[in-house]
Amino acid sequence: MIDQILTYNKQFVASKAYQPYVTDKYPEKKLAVLTCMDTRLTELLPKALGLRNGDAKIIKNAGGLVLSEKDSAIRSLLVAIYELGVKEVMVVHHSTCGACHMSYEAFKPHMLERGISAETLADWESSKDVAAWLEGFHDTEASVRKTVAAIVNHPLVPKDLVVRGFIIDSVTGALTEIR
Repeated sequence: MIDQILTYNKQFVASKAYQPYVTDKYPEKKLAVLTCMDTRLTELLPKALGLRNGDAKIIKNAGGLVLSEKDSAIRSLLVAIYELGVKEVMVVHHSTCGACHMSYEAFKPHMLERGISAETLADWESSKDVAAWLEGFHDTEASVRKTVAAIVNHPLVPKDLVVRGFIIDSVTGALTEIR
């Protein structure tokens, strides 16, 4: 698959198909969106929000979550705020998210099948709390509220930052604000 992508990329560049996407690194709308990496949202989310290339910083991870005050989502948001001029953040989770039912116990047999040793897993279980780290959520609205609160209450996030939470329908793109 990667070789096919590389072949396509050469044609893309040679035909200058990139020209409509040329912009700079600063988000035109001074907006960041923290969302899930779900493939259903790849094109749906920007279209449903009316975003074009260059309008916003879109930060994606499994579930669109903030797991700790030093995780990569917070780091990316801080860069967006202080380096790139972001003034507003949308937290956008989605319907039928796989992270709703994610758990280490479900991953563990797959990890063993793929060659991760039982010893490595035992080390992670005892010293790194892998179960909590790979745990998903069970209530999407509560997860949105928790993620918004984690951003708003972060000690390095300015108090004038606007942070609002939403759930997007994975099929229609309809947004529901979560207060």
